[in-house]
Amino acid sequence: MLFYAIAILVIVMDQVSKYLIRTYIDINESFTLWGIQLTHIENRGMAGSLFQGYARIFGVVAILFVIGVLYFRRTRETKGALIDSSLGFLVGGAIGNGVDRLLFGQVTDFIVRSGGILNLADHAIEMGGLLLIIYGIVTWLSKRNQSL
Repeated sequence: MLFYAIAILVIVMDQVSKYLIRTYIDINESFTLWGIQLTHIENRGMAGSLFQGYARIFGVVAILFVIGVLYFRRTRETKGALIDSSLGFLVGGAIGNGVDRLLFGQVTDFIVRSGGILNLADHAIEMGGLLLIIYGIVTWLSKRNQSL
């Protein structure tokens, strides 16, 4: 249940925020909200604006990733809040950006930080990756302690 709750929350928050940015902020317009620098850009590629013009291909990759995660969840014995949270953030982020890529051929980015301009789906993917690393470390330490 946690997996689906996080994934749905990420998708909704991501899509609503992108809709608001696309509707009310012109492309390349910048402003500050609650101390966060925001600039509306449209990215037709992937992270760091690499591979411009291939957004729809990356949309298909996002679909395959989500199918892979759902298959993994069904066939593996990995259970628990940490892995469910990790995969929920990863899937929610992949779907959030995948929707943009497949519907619009580009992804709306707007959160400025060192290293680029991102969106909520990108941040969810980063959170999911971090939680996955933590899960891997915790699992490894647990197995190591059981074998001692």
